[in-house]
Amino acid sequence: MATITYDKASRRYPGADRPAVDALDLKIEDGEFLVLVGPSGCGKSTSLRMLAGLEDVDEGSVWIGDRDVTQLPPRSRDIAMVFQNYALYPHMTVAQNMGFALKIAGKPKHEIKERVAQAAKLLDLEDYLDRKPKALSGGQRQRVAMGRAIVREPRVFLMDEPLSNLDAKLRVSTRTQIAALQRRLGVTTVYVTHDQIEAMTMGDRVAVLKDGVLQQCDTPRALYDRPENVFVAGFIGSPAMNLAPARLTEGGATLGGLTVPLSRDIVAAADSGEVTLGFRPESLELSDDGGVDVKVDLVEELGSDAYVYGKVAADDAAVGSSIVARVDPRHTPAMGDTLRLRIRPEELHVFSATSGLRLG
Repeated sequence: MATITYDKASRRYPGADRPAVDALDLKIEDGEFLVLVGPSGCGKSTSLRMLAGLEDVDEGSVWIGDRDVTQLPPRSRDIAMVFQNYALYPHMTVAQNMGFALKIAGKPKHEIKERVAQAAKLLDLEDYLDRKPKALSGGQRQRVAMGRAIVREPRVFLMDEPLSNLDAKLRVSTRTQIAALQRRLGVTTVYVTHDQIEAMTMGDRVAVLKDGVLQQCDTPRALYDRPENVFVAGFIGSPAMNLAPARLTEGGATLGGLTVPLSRDIVAAADSGEVTLGFRPESLELSDDGGVDVKVDLVEELGSDAYVYGKVAADDAAVGSSIVARVDPRHTPAMGDTLRLRIRPEELHVFSATSGLRLG
């Protein structure tokens, strides 16, 4: 097993106005499952390919354990990669696909057979070893791709959106299997996805990227409870955190005609006359007074949960701001209703309106 270190690693494509990955500083612990997440074009796949040796590192370095692998070819890095499209050989059986890398490496037949059998047992593929990929479902093909990586016994697993070709139900079950398998094997794993729910449910830690820059790397719970900036706050969580502009006043900040109390330290740290207030849908509760009036545009009923989508009805900086609130699924309001919603003070987040950084 091994640690992984990105030491101010950058990748800039010719003609681009900014680096695809900009001075990435990140250490991944031995045996850790780290997820790189962010919107399309944020640099997560490029970061993974830099680690794999499939992309050049223009500045900085990349380390696996105590070895600087920045200039090493992929075959010398002792990594195994699982791709989005499985990349299985159609003319080979499952067993042949899983053992092919070992065959190329010159391993004896009995060792290949033993390793393939062990991986097949782990992945519940023992009944499919003689089949070819065309006779398998999407989930089974993905497990074969995983098996091909496992038999190599690498120091590092790299996974680039391996579940994106699966349907929604299969994605849920397969991500559970991958996370459980990684914890059983204890192999350091870097996993790339654009799906923040996938990231939050699988990773020991999650690294959030935007425009090639690392925004925050922390445990899923810490990202959810204490995002460091507006981008992370809005990206992590489903539905997303509510983010509304609010004017600073002597007593705090004005949102929808309501003064939300803020500490003196937060007010003093603000770099303009406005802040951005953040609050999760579950941080809102119905109130007879002391709340924000929200006109309901849509009600989303999900069985065990229900969400209302609406807009702040008052005439201030937040007028027209979209609000999502979780409500009692047994007693949902109707479209067009106006709800008075109160933010639980202990669940309020405050960000700078100019830099987007957390103030409190």
